[in-house]
Formats: sequence, C-alpha cells, structure tokens
Amino acid sequence: MSTDTTASVSTHILDTSVGRPAEGVAVQLAARAGREADWQALGGSATDADGRCKDLPALPEGTTHVRLDFAVERYFESDSATQQADAQQDAPANRDSETFFPEVTITFAVRPGEHYHVPLLLNPFGYSVYRGS
Repeated sequence: MSTDTTASVSTHILDTSVGRPAEGVAVQLAARAGREADWQALGGSATDADGRCKDLPALPEGTTHVRLDFAVERYFESDSATQQADAQQDAPANRDSETFFPEVTITFAVRPGEHYHVPLLLNPFGYSVYRGS
C-alpha cells in the first residue's frame, strides 16, 4: 500500500495465446532512488492461479524507479501452458521448446503516494505492458 512518502506496485500476467492468467511465473522486484543510483533487489513472488502477485515487497522511501523482472521461459516450457495452448482452437499447437523472450523486464518511474499496477499481456512471440488501475 502506498503512503505519502512511498509508492506501491502490483502486477498480473495474462497469457493472451490462451486467454487465461499465467500461473507460476516468478517475478522479482527491484528499486532505486534516482537514475544514477544502484538497483536494490527487494525480493519477489510468483503469480497465482489468477495470474497475480499479491505479495510483492513494499517499496522503500525515496524510490523513484522500479524494475519488475518476469521469468517467463519456464512458464512457456511447463506442461500446463502447453496443454492450455493445445486445448485452444486458435492457439498454436505444440509450441516450440524455445521461447523468443525468456525474460521480460519492465522499468518505470514512480511518485510517492501513488499505486502502480503494471499488467503484462504475454504470448510466446511478444508482450505488452501498460499502467493499469
């Protein structure tokens, strides 16, 4: 939760190739205080059955930039992701074992007192992100 002196971050992932949340994706959170400062690893989580990370660590006071690192390669290699894709009529059957984007890193600026929800729309060949609500 954000305060007057800190911002807060949440995220979720939707696998657009199957139209379902992406469960079990590891997400790491890092922050820095200014563009010249070093990144501080804060910890991480994994997406739940709804594709959400509900327990990301709080941001320290003075944070101006945040980085979310999504480890998506293992998700696309998992049996559940492959079975979901095969079950979808319009999804590519029998996905290649290689993932074009094995990791997705999103870096964004934050302001104290605001909440930032950053959804990741993911498929084996691309992704997009936006500031949600």
